[in-house]
Amino acid sequence: MRHAKALIEFQFALHRQLPRASVPRARFDIPPGVAQIDNPRPSASLPLAKWRAIAWSTASERLWRAGLALKSAPHGKDRAIYAAIFGLGALLFWLSTSHPSWMPVWAPWDFSPLQYLAMALSLFWFWRGLALSPPATRPPLWRTIFFLLGVLVLYVVLQTRFEYWSQHMFFLNRVQHVSMHHLGPFLIAIGWTGATIKRGMPARARQFVESRRMVALVRSLQQPLVAVFLFVGLFYLWLIPSVHFRAMIDPRLYAVMNWSMVVDGLLFWSLVLDPRPKPPARISYGARAALSFAVMFPQILVGAMLAFASRDLYPYYDLCGRLFPSIGALSDQKIGGIISWIPPGMMSVIGVLLVLNALRLHDESMEETDDASRRLADLASRWTGR
Repeated sequence: MRHAKALIEFQFALHRQLPRASVPRARFDIPPGVAQIDNPRPSASLPLAKWRAIAWSTASERLWRAGLALKSAPHGKDRAIYAAIFGLGALLFWLSTSHPSWMPVWAPWDFSPLQYLAMALSLFWFWRGLALSPPATRPPLWRTIFFLLGVLVLYVVLQTRFEYWSQHMFFLNRVQHVSMHHLGPFLIAIGWTGATIKRGMPARARQFVESRRMVALVRSLQQPLVAVFLFVGLFYLWLIPSVHFRAMIDPRLYAVMNWSMVVDGLLFWSLVLDPRPKPPARISYGARAALSFAVMFPQILVGAMLAFASRDLYPYYDLCGRLFPSIGALSDQKIGGIISWIPPGMMSVIGVLLVLNALRLHDESMEETDDASRRLADLASRWTGR
């Protein structure tokens, strides 16, 4: 009802600002961002034809925004999709708890409703945001592919049979943590689909994400020193033998460990791999490259410590039974140390290269803009003789 009222008001504004004989055929594909001029009026400095064009642009933009608001409201199709998402979640929960032997390898082994909803709703809101986005603001195909790959990585290590395997081999646990903290968030950050997902959210969810408290919280967690401390500190924290042992036997602490790794990875890599210049990005390209470089050496250090340790630091895996009995405790730990050492270091280097490439693309775009301005100035000087 609220959105319908807004549409009526905008339609009234259109007919109030334009003479009836000058109203062209309606167009609803005008993207947002058109300069808004409230109630323009013709004058000596504003000819009637130009006034009509400006008034039409303003009114058309308002109609476009009203149409976006109407599309953003939950309709029957959206409600059906939400019902399907929650219904599928209930079915998977029942199967994983009552009939786990029926579940294939790719299905949830230990179903987590929160993880399932986070992934399912993110995908649905992304798809919905694409439908609501003007063509000029939609992310390119390659960014969409990276985003989907990142979500797939998180799903595989958190919701499939791989989670069971990671609880019975230390090196598979390291694969899971590197995927949660590095690979999955890294791919999602390259996708850079946050604006599209936000556009597809319901109004209340979007208001929560854009609230002052949430924005302030994210901004504080993405302060450069805080971001580095959290990124390295959490990686170290869950590798402390006593903490690791407790997290593996306590389901609540185990969930906290997994959520902290994923959320911190998303916060860090979205800060580093932001393709925009500052502003609107929070830090400069140089600071982003420095952050990616700074977290590399502590991860190399902890990986080397694990790889060259002379005793078993994690007896949990002997107590619960190893998935591959032929791999001994020290060999398992050595492989896990190498996984904690090499892939994170390589991803930090790739992060630096991506930041430098974004800086190069920005400089090239600025040069093209300067060249276009110079050509326009030369053309103007030929016509005016000045």
